[in-house]
This record gives sequence, structure tokens and C-alpha cells, in this order.
Amino acid sequence: MTIIVESLALGGSGPRVVVKDTIDVAGTATRASSKALEQAPLAEQHAEVVRHLLAAGARLTGKTALHELAFGTTGINHYVGTARNPRFPGRIPGGSSSGSAAAVAAGLADFSLGTDTGGSVRIPACCCGVFGFKPTFGRVSRQGVMPAHSTLDCVGPFAASLPMLVQAMAMIDPSFVAAQVPLQAKVGVLRVTAEVGIQKVVHSALTASGLQLGNVEFKHLGAAYEAGMVVINRETFTACAHLLQTEQVGADIAGRLAAAGHTTDQALAEAERVRVSFSDEVDQALKCFDVLALPTMPDFPLRLEEAADTRAVLGMTSLVRPFNLSGHPALSIPLGSECGLPVGLQLVGAKGADAKLLAVAERLLLNLNAVSAP
Repeated sequence: MTIIVESLALGGSGPRVVVKDTIDVAGTATRASSKALEQAPLAEQHAEVVRHLLAAGARLTGKTALHELAFGTTGINHYVGTARNPRFPGRIPGGSSSGSAAAVAAGLADFSLGTDTGGSVRIPACCCGVFGFKPTFGRVSRQGVMPAHSTLDCVGPFAASLPMLVQAMAMIDPSFVAAQVPLQAKVGVLRVTAEVGIQKVVHSALTASGLQLGNVEFKHLGAAYEAGMVVINRETFTACAHLLQTEQVGADIAGRLAAAGHTTDQALAEAERVRVSFSDEVDQALKCFDVLALPTMPDFPLRLEEAADTRAVLGMTSLVRPFNLSGHPALSIPLGSECGLPVGLQLVGAKGADAKLLAVAERLLLNLNAVSAP
């Protein structure tokens, strides 16, 4: 059960940080938890986000395991081992940034970095019961991050608390300035399909928050989920297809990768049309609300033995992947449930309004804590 794939000792005396092994750290190989990259050359320089971390005084202590080639949602990895879910043993840690979420949940780091192409920060954050944030697309530098080209992928932080998550954002993005926590906020509650127990937890939290609530329904949400997969398939195949020639890619990922090669130009063009329509739909809703709210996952995290078929469980990203396609910032807040399994409350903000989104989340949590206080 591997969380840390390489130990490091870099930086100052600030927060302990680990980063996903798709992010270059000078003097180490970026292997993306794949045997096909076992002989990858050592990185000659740090990724830009790592340079920002070190300049801000962070202590970089390790690189974390992931779902092979960041092309899966469960975190199961038969090569380096599957990161143990520290808070919910026997359940998947989520992927692809499994080790980064698990490291925070286990207390091995004050915060960590993952990458989110189709939910790969928010899904493991939900599964492991921590905070996970996908910034606005393009806000945080991807220079030195695998894959080199993506129209979906974002570097984002995990933390056990929202204040630490805000501190992490300030360290990886020098332009980030925390916003003042508002006294009130308008929340658009998105109508989605999810397990009854999850809907109950999310509804209870939003109602108890005392924030102004209104209903929202998106016409293109389902299409955006499908379109996001089309784009992921094409871009991942472009970046990683050459690794199939090594015959060292895990069978589950090799099968998905080979199938991704059949993505047509016509399908990609249609996905781009959906991207425009859905992004506009979200933009319009956020003119009426400060944030949008919905569950992070439609179901509780699977047991490890139930999640063997990567392609069969892709539906767990149905509520997160659309916002990769649109590029909006999105946060997963950990909540508990009566059955003792994790639930994520996902908040989505306007493009570029990352600080406002986190500030509204802080207000929501402050109100919830006030309600639950004896």
C-alpha cells in the first residue's frame, strides 16, 4: 500500500508538502506510477509550481503514487501498489491523485499537490475525507507537469482544513490573494442524480448553512460529462500512446489507452461544441449566484474489490468532469454521513474567482460549525 514513491528533503521550514509524481522535481524521474516509465530520465529542473513552493518556504518531502499515467479514477495501481485510504480502510482512495489525498489524510503532509483532468483532485479528496481544490483552468502553471499539453488538466492542492488549502493556493500561485469571508452568499443548488444518502447529507449541510439557496438545472451537464471523456481520451492518447510499445503499461490502462486511440475528429469537434455550450450555461448561472453546489460523487466510495474494472467505474466522475470541460474552479468539502462513509460537497465558482469561492466555502463552514456547537 504505497503512498510515497520517493522521499525528498528540499526547501525551508514551512508546511510539509508532497507532490504527485506527474510533477517534475529536479534530480528525480517523473514516472507517473508506471512501469513503462521506470527508466525515465531525471528531471533537469523543477516544475514551475515546485519553484513557487520552494520560494515560499515549503518543505518538499516526497512524491506520491497515483493511478497509472493519471488515467483512472479509483487509484488502484498494480505496479507501485495502491495507496491505502487512511480514514476509510478497504475503500478506494480515488484517483488519479490517490497518494496525494491519502498523504494528507494520514497526516504525512500539511498539504499536497495533485492534478485534476476529470476529477482527479476532487474524487480522491472525497474518498479520503479531505479538502481538494481544482483552480480555474490555466491559473496555476503546468510547466513541468505531465502531460505537457492539456486543455483540461489543473494542478490543485489537498489539505485537511480550508485555511491550509488557502495557504497552499497562495504558495503555488503568486497572484492569489485570499478574499474576505462574506457575511452572506447566494448558492445555486444544482439538480443532479445521486445516491439518496448522499443527497440527504448535502441537502442537510446546505440548509443548515443559513446561506441563500436557489435551484439550478443544467441542460448540458450530461453532455459535458461525455464530452470531457472524449477530450481526455484524445489528449491522453496523444501524450501516452508511445508507451504502449514498451508493453509495460498495466493491462487495465493499456486497454483504455488503446481504445482512446479510436476517438474520432468528429467526436472531438462535437465535444468542443458542447464545451462552449456548457461553459456558457455555467457562466450564466454564476451571474445569479455566488457559487453553485452539488455532491462531489454520486455514490459512496467503492470497496477495493468492487473497483477492479477501471472503465466500469468511470461514472463516479459524472459530477466533477463537466467542470474540467468548462474550466471553472471547483472545491470538494468533506462531510460525514450516518453510515460512516465520506460525502463530498462540491462548490463551483466563476472563472478567475477562486479566492471568492474559497471565501464562500469558509462562510458555509463557519455557519455549520456555529449550528453544531453545543
